Amino acid sequence: MRIVKDKIALSAALFVLGIILVAIMAPLISPYDPLSIDLDSLRMPPSFHHPLGTDNKGRDVLSRILYGARLSLFVSVTATVVSMTIGLFIGLASGYIGGKVDSAITMLIDIVMAFPSLLLAIAISAVLPPGLYTVIIALGVVGWASFARLMRSTVLTIRELPYVEAAKALGCSGYRVALRHILPNAMPIAIVVSSLRIGGFILAEASLSFLGLGAQPPTPTWGSMISTGRVYILSAPWMVIAPGLAIAVTTVSFNILGDHLRDALDPNLRV
Repeated sequence: MRIVKDKIALSAALFVLGIILVAIMAPLISPYDPLSIDLDSLRMPPSFHHPLGTDNKGRDVLSRILYGARLSLFVSVTATVVSMTIGLFIGLASGYIGGKVDSAITMLIDIVMAFPSLLLAIAISAVLPPGLYTVIIALGVVGWASFARLMRSTVLTIRELPYVEAAKALGCSGYRVALRHILPNAMPIAIVVSSLRIGGFILAEASLSFLGLGAQPPTPTWGSMISTGRVYILSAPWMVIAPGLAIAVTTVSFNILGDHLRDALDPNLRV
C-alpha cells in the first residue's frame, strides 16, 4: 500500500489510531479523575506525579486531555457522519435528477457556502442551548453543503458512464440506478473528504468550546481547557500548550491521512 511506503502518512495513520485507542481507553489509562479538584495542587508545573501539570483547580491536565480526546473525536466524527449523510443524498438528487431540482439545490448550496462556516456555526450554537449535541447540529448544518457540491459533481460524471446506461437499458428504475449503481461508486471520494473534514471539525469544535458554546464545565474538552488556561498563560503556560498541541497534532494527522487516502483512492491521481 502507498500509505505504508510513505513515512509521513504512516506516522499520521499511527497517530490517528493511537488517539482513537487513547479515547476508547481513557478511563483505564487516565492517572486521575479529570473532574477531581485538588486545592493543594493548584497550577503545579509538569512533574513525575503530574506529567503535564495541573490546572487552576488542581485537576490533572493529562487526565483531562485524555478524556477530552473522547469528546473531540465523538463530536467531530458524528458531525462528519451527519453532514456527509445529508450532503450525499442531496447531492445525489441534484446530480441525478437535474433540471429545476438541480438548479434549486445548487442555489441552496451556494447560499449556505456563501456564509463563513465558523460564523454560521457560532450563530446556530448561540441560538440553541449550549452542549455537545448543539455543536454536532451546528457543524452538521454547516458542513453538508460541501459534501453535496462534491457529490453532485461526482454524480454528473458517473451517470454518463456505460454501466449506468446499461442499467437503464435493462429497465432498472431511477431509484435503483441511483442507489445501487451511482451511490456506491461515489462513496470512496466521500470517505476521503470525510477524513479531511474530521480534522476541520475537531478544530471547529475546539473553537466553539473556547467560546463557551460547546460542552459546559466541568466537562473536559480541548477547546474549553484552552479557554480556561488563557488567563494563566504567563504563570502556567502548560494549561494552554498541552491541549493546543493535542488539537494541532490531531488535526494535522487527520488532514495528512485524508490527503494520502485521496491519492490512493482517486483513480485520476494514480500513477
